Amino acid sequence: MNYILFFSAFIGVFILLNMYISKRLIHKLDVSDKTKLYLRIFLVLNLIGIVCYMLARYYIDTPSWLYFIFSVPIGILFLLFCTAVVYDISRVFLLFAPISKSRRNFLKKSLDVTSLAAAATVTLKSIYNARFVEVQKVNIKIKNLKEPYKIVQLSDLHIGGLIDRDFIKDIVKKTNALNPDIVVITGDLIDIDILSAKKIINELTKLNSKFGIYYIVGNHEYFHDIAKIIKTVKSLGIRVLENENIYIGEKNIGFNLAGVYDIFGYRTKNYMPDLQKALQGAEKKAPTILLAHQPRYINEVNKGVDLVLSGHTHGGQLYPFKILVKLQQNYVSGLHQHNENMQIYINKGTGFWGPPMRLGASSEISEITISPA
Repeated sequence: MNYILFFSAFIGVFILLNMYISKRLIHKLDVSDKTKLYLRIFLVLNLIGIVCYMLARYYIDTPSWLYFIFSVPIGILFLLFCTAVVYDISRVFLLFAPISKSRRNFLKKSLDVTSLAAAATVTLKSIYNARFVEVQKVNIKIKNLKEPYKIVQLSDLHIGGLIDRDFIKDIVKKTNALNPDIVVITGDLIDIDILSAKKIINELTKLNSKFGIYYIVGNHEYFHDIAKIIKTVKSLGIRVLENENIYIGEKNIGFNLAGVYDIFGYRTKNYMPDLQKALQGAEKKAPTILLAHQPRYINEVNKGVDLVLSGHTHGGQLYPFKILVKLQQNYVSGLHQHNENMQIYINKGTGFWGPPMRLGASSEISEITISPA
């Protein structure tokens, strides 16, 4: 029943967006009625593509080329909606501008052409951007750290659909080339049933690091049998940090690495984060790095942590969606000094969710070098 309600609400929102685009953009264009009809037919086909995407992601085994076609419409609709909003505001300003009628008509036609061209260009650019994963180099000073360490952070892989075995192979190759001391995966590892993802996830066993690979769950794991996911990941030799910590490095010169469940656990009343338990038994003289999927978990961290590593936000993935993410999360991407004693770094996501599109927020492998302050 929850899935039916979610699906209905999801599609309902997209229908409303379509109606706005139709009434406030297409209807106002100075083009023939036939052209407007074609544009509205495109909106309907785009909406059908979104429905097919939902079915393909959760219920149907779909070829990757067809899955790509079904994935793009969500991004197209969002970018068209943003275009329609800007167009609507610009058109209203133009109506009240103190200029001649002929000048206003010329500017109106220019606005029509520019808006459609911009929407098409931005859509193609965002699809192109999603093909590349950048290595983001970050240097972080930490008090009481005795020697430098290199941490490679992967986050929000969202295995399933277009995030396939070849994609993960490439990520593993790029990660190993960085020669990390440890690799951390900060949640949202898969977006399909774990049994369907088993062959893809097996590629993660090829990750190489001096002190191991560590993983925490994100909110999406709660949708796909979190217990089974944790068990499967452990079977690969990857250490899952479940409200616990481990000491990294040689004695007296290393650091504590702690990890908590995601705050989505508060809603499910299961697998809930517990910071006190996660820090229990940690080496007191050593600095502590905490893995927490969502940046806003930092609101629950008062002391005992020097650096938080998070993901979840995708850096906004499609600008200006970044603005909406900022309303929910303290931070969206990059390194921030949260208070005098604690910093936080947010990975923009190594994969992507939904449309294979990125605008203003590249996919990221974080190469984090921590060194003594």
